Amino acid sequence: MFRKTKVQEGVTLYTRKSDQFKTVNFSIKWKGNLDEKSASARSVLANVLQDSNSLYRTQSELGNALDELYGTVLYTDVGKRGNTHIMSLSVECVNDEYLQSDGVLEDVISLIQTVIFEPNMVDGNFDSTIVNREKRSVVERIRSQYDDKARYAQKRMLEILRPNSSTSASSYGTEEDVNKLTLEGILSAYHQMLNEDEIDIYVVGDIDEENIIAKLQSVLRFEGRPVRQQNVTVEQSVSESTEIQHVREQQDMKQGKLHMGFSTPVTFHHPDYPKMQVTNGIFGGFAHSKLFMNVREKESMAYYSSSSYSSHYGLVYVMAGIDAELEDKAVKLITEQLTALQNGEITDLELEQTTALLKNGIKSTFDSAKGQIEVFDQFKELDENFTADQLISTWESVTKEDVQKMASEIDLEIVYLLSGKEAADVEEN
Repeated sequence: MFRKTKVQEGVTLYTRKSDQFKTVNFSIKWKGNLDEKSASARSVLANVLQDSNSLYRTQSELGNALDELYGTVLYTDVGKRGNTHIMSLSVECVNDEYLQSDGVLEDVISLIQTVIFEPNMVDGNFDSTIVNREKRSVVERIRSQYDDKARYAQKRMLEILRPNSSTSASSYGTEEDVNKLTLEGILSAYHQMLNEDEIDIYVVGDIDEENIIAKLQSVLRFEGRPVRQQNVTVEQSVSESTEIQHVREQQDMKQGKLHMGFSTPVTFHHPDYPKMQVTNGIFGGFAHSKLFMNVREKESMAYYSSSSYSSHYGLVYVMAGIDAELEDKAVKLITEQLTALQNGEITDLELEQTTALLKNGIKSTFDSAKGQIEVFDQFKELDENFTADQLISTWESVTKEDVQKMASEIDLEIVYLLSGKEAADVEEN
C-alpha cells in the first residue's frame, strides 16, 4: 500500500502514488512515551508551531501565505495510541498538475521545513505572548470536557478503572501541568520531539515518488534515534478481586450518564482482534446491535446506548443516557445483552449487518488520503503490507461460535453513573 523508505534510524518515509486525489497530503508524526506532564507540553507546542514561524511571524501572515498557495491547509494535532503520544503536522495542497503554473508543491515542502525547523523564536526561545495564548487555548480545550457530560463521565470512569495509567491519561495533558509550563519547558519538549521521538512521514497523492523522496530527504534533516518498541498495546493489571466497582457522582445536570467498563484479554495485537471487532459491533457498535435494539428501542430505557472496543487498552465500554432512577434496570438489561452473546444468541442478520458495516467503514476511510494515512499508521504495527481487503476477509470469516467465544472473554469491572443532584435527593428521600 505504501512504499517505505528509511531516512534515518527511527525516521521513516512512507509514500503512496495514487491518482485518486487531486491534492497531495503530507503527515509528519512524532511518537513519544505518553504521560500527562509531557503531553501538556507537547499539546501547547503543537499549537505554537501551527501559529507562526520565522518566516511568517503572525497567524494572519501564515494564513495569507497558505491562501496564496491555492488554499493549502496546514494544522497540527495531538493524540494517543496505547502508551504512545502522537503529535502530528498535516498539510494538504493542490497538485501542480491541475494548475497552469507549477511550483506549489516545492513551496509547500519548503514551508513544512520552516514550520518544523524554524519556529517563531525570540532571543533563542519561543515567543512568550504566543505560548501564553496557546496555553490558555489548551486549558480551554481540557475544560470543555466538563461541558460535555458524556466525555467527562467516560474520563472519570477510566480514572477510577485504570488510575495513573496511559489508559486514562489525556493526550492534551492536565490543566495544572499546562498552567505550570515555562518557556524552557516548551523548548525542551521541542528539542526532545526533534531529536528523540520516532518519526513517520507520510505522503499521498499523484506524485513522482522518486522526486518526493529525494526532496524530503534533503530538507527534513532529522538525526537518527533509537527505534521505539512497535507493540504499543498497554498491558493492564486487572484486579484479582471479582467484585464489580459501583461509583456514583453528581453534577448540575439533568440526564444521567451511565458508563460501564469491561476488560478483555483480546487486544490489538491478539490474533482474535478482528473477531472482537465483530463481537463489539453486534453487542453495541451499530444501530442494529443488541444494545440499541433492546435497551433503547424495545425498552425505551435509554436516550442512547452503545458500546465501543478500545483494543489498545483491552477494554470494552458501554455508554447510555438514562434517567438516574433507572440505573439498576439499565445495568441489568445491558448485562443481559452480553449474556445473550455468551449464550450464542446471535442471528445471521446481526452477523451479516455487522460485517457489512465494518466493511463500509474501512472502505469509506480509504476514500480520503488522511484516512489512508491514519489506518495504515495503525495497522502497519501488525503488517506493513496491510490492505483493507485483508481486514475485510478476516471479518467475513468470523462465525457465530467465534462471537460467542469472544463474548465470554468480556468481564464487567465497573459501573459508573454521573447524575444530577436532584436525582440524588430523590433517592435519599
